[in-house]
Order: sequence, then structure tokens, then C-alpha cells
Amino acid sequence: MPNQSAAIPPPILADPNPGVVRWVLHAVYDCAWIVVILLTSPWWIYRSFVDGEFRAMVRARLALGLEQRPRGGRRSILVHGVSVGEVKGAQALVRHLERARPDLDIVICTTTKNGLRVAHQTYPQHTVVRFPLDLSFVVKRFLKRIDPVCVVLVELEIWPNFLRCANQAGAPVAVVNGRITDKSFASYKLFKDLLPQFNRISLFCVQDQEYAQRFERLSAKRERILITGNIKVDGLATGRGERSAELVRLLGGASGQSVIVAGSTHEPEESRLVEAWLAHARDARLVIVPRHPERAEALVRTLEAAGVRPQRLTELRNGEHVDPRRPCLADTIGELEAIYRLADLVFVGGSLIPHGGQNMLEPAALERAVIYGPYVQNFTSEAALLERSAAALRIDGPAQLGPTLAALLADPARRERMGRAGRAAVEAQRGATELTLAALTERVLPHS
Repeated sequence: MPNQSAAIPPPILADPNPGVVRWVLHAVYDCAWIVVILLTSPWWIYRSFVDGEFRAMVRARLALGLEQRPRGGRRSILVHGVSVGEVKGAQALVRHLERARPDLDIVICTTTKNGLRVAHQTYPQHTVVRFPLDLSFVVKRFLKRIDPVCVVLVELEIWPNFLRCANQAGAPVAVVNGRITDKSFASYKLFKDLLPQFNRISLFCVQDQEYAQRFERLSAKRERILITGNIKVDGLATGRGERSAELVRLLGGASGQSVIVAGSTHEPEESRLVEAWLAHARDARLVIVPRHPERAEALVRTLEAAGVRPQRLTELRNGEHVDPRRPCLADTIGELEAIYRLADLVFVGGSLIPHGGQNMLEPAALERAVIYGPYVQNFTSEAALLERSAAALRIDGPAQLGPTLAALLADPARRERMGRAGRAAVEAQRGATELTLAALTERVLPHS
């Protein structure tokens, strides 16, 4: 276990891996990027010409259009979350940073399109930018424009040139809410001697002991690793709370009708859900919230081919008659929490297929009974917490989905017990954000 009382190491403010060999490795890495870009350039050029949104994405990934901060002006803290889960999970930490360091701007950075949308919704008062391509000259331009005093990576995203350029720019890098999956751990072990990366990071604030040991084995210095817990817990709303009147009207079902919400689903989980619903829970209102809303149109065709005509939330908002006997697809972004509040029972997606699961703490915190499939390797500690508390059920596969839905829908007392246990389990885990902020303040942030 990392020693949390050891002498505090200084932040890394220069390249810890100088020398010709490392320079050559990064030059080869840059060349590989350039070759790939040149080979795929006809596609990039065509897409940019016909698709304005794609063109904007390309400019952003090349760090074009970012304004240069005035010399001697306010500097920034760069908080990066690769996609929706990490962007939302950083909320509590960002609020703490706002209060602790009003002298610094907070810039939110993300990689994916949906992450960008959620970042704009979640942090309307902050600058939101896209993570750059990992080419040296692009990263240097990006960091020069953002001018961070430090870089905060939510959970983990390691890019060799980005870390190297941050070192060279004197911007210490911290990982918060750190975790590393079995698959990622195996991959990093293969390449850690080729392009050392973890020794470029000044601070690792990790979720638990297992993750701490993995980071240490990847050559991170043990004195730079602290176990601070899961900051996503601090950002979760708890309790049943108020429900959106509009969503109740559109998605809440008829009077007395139970509501099943399937959140963050992936292909082909929607088909499996509809099959289970038809066979075992046909009287309930089924609401499916796909992880990627842009799949909605294709999902409609898939479910129609299976004999079911789903409704879409956007079309209901445009005046389509609500038919609670039909399943509904929530084809919007950023409304999952509000839709979870409608549920009597929640299925968390990404778990019936080897994707690794999605965040099951969010519905549990809202006092909803939760079920998910066997594939939760990306959320092992969260699943273990809920299962120890009897707040969630893990099923072995699609064959158990329908019977489990039917059994829980028929047992409201059990659902209520699971919901209360889920909220209690989540609330007992709070406090990670304060520990993380203290570590950032002590180890990587400059004195105010």
C-alpha cells in the first residue's frame, strides 16, 4: 500500500526523461501520426468540406482558433475528462476548485462529441475545449493557448506527447479519481519501457488500494500515489427528489403503470431488453436511453424489424401522441439523471455485452432498485459496493433479464429496500473530493 505519510515529492516541472534516445522515440511517434494523417487526409478533407460539425471538430483537435491568453493575465487549471462520465464526474471537484482558487480560470477539456455537449451544459460559466491530437507541435500550441498552472486528468488518459509537453511547459500533471482497468493495465505493462509515461505525472489520487498497486507497478513512485476515493460519488444527486413534470407526462406511463428505465445501453442490448419486456413485463412502460443518442434512428429500424414501434422523446416533444404501451427511446443528451427519477426499476447498460458496464451509482443514489449484467469490469468497486449493500442485482446474462424484471416489478417492498440501501451506500462514500482538493493544493497547485 502506498505510504500516505511519506515525504511530499515536489511537482514535476521539467522533462524527467531527457536525452537523445527519448527524443528519437517521440520523433518516431510524431512521424507515425503524420503518416496516418496523410494516408487518411482525403477522407478528412471530404468530411470537413461537407460536414460543418466535423470541420469544427478537426479545427479543435488541431488546436486552431484558441485565443492566446494575455501575457501576465490570469492563468488556468485544465481539467480533462475524456467523455461524458468523466466530465460529469468532475462536477464536485470543479465546484471545490472554484471556491478554493478564484484567482485561476478553470478550463474544461474533453475528447468526444457527447462529452463536449455535456461539458457545455454542465459548466456554462467555464471555457470548454477539445483535447488536441497528440502531435508535438499541436500539443505545444494547445498548452500555450490554455496556459495551465497544472493539468488535472479525470480517471486516466495517457498520451505521450501531451505529458512530455506539459512537463516541458512546467505544468504539473495530476490524475484524480484514478483507476485502471484490467485491459488497460495489461496494455500499459507491455509498453511502459518503450515510452515511459507514468513517471511524468506528479500526483495520482486513486479510488482504492487495488488501483494504487497497479499504478505503482507501472513505475509510478509510491510517494506520488494517494488513495482518496471516488469523487464521482460527491457529485451525485441523492434521494428521490422532484421529477420533471414534462418528462412525467411524456415518459412516466399511465396511472399506476410501472416504469423501467434502461440507461446507457449499447448495441444489441436494446433488442434484448425489448425481448425481455415483451415476454415478462409487457404492462410496464419501457424507456431506453442509449449511451449514444445518435444511434436512435438505427435503433428505431432495429426494433421495428423485431415487431415493436418505439416512440422517440424528441418526437413526443414535437407533439406526437404519447402511447405508454410502446417503448420510448430518449434520443437526447444530458437528461439521464432526470429520466432515472421516473423509474421504478433501472437496468444499467454496457453490462450485457463485454463493454465493461456504466455508472450504476447514479440511479442507486436516487433510491432506485438497480440491475445490470455480468460485464462490469470497468466499475468493479462500484458494483461490489452496491451488491454488498443489497442495493443491486447482477444477472448472469440476457436469459435472466426478463424473469428478474418481472420479479422485482412484482415486489415493490424489495425495490424500496434496495433503493434505500443504494442511497445509504453512496452517501457513506462521500468525502473523496475534499481529500483530492487537499492533495492538489498541497502538491501541484501554486500558492495563491
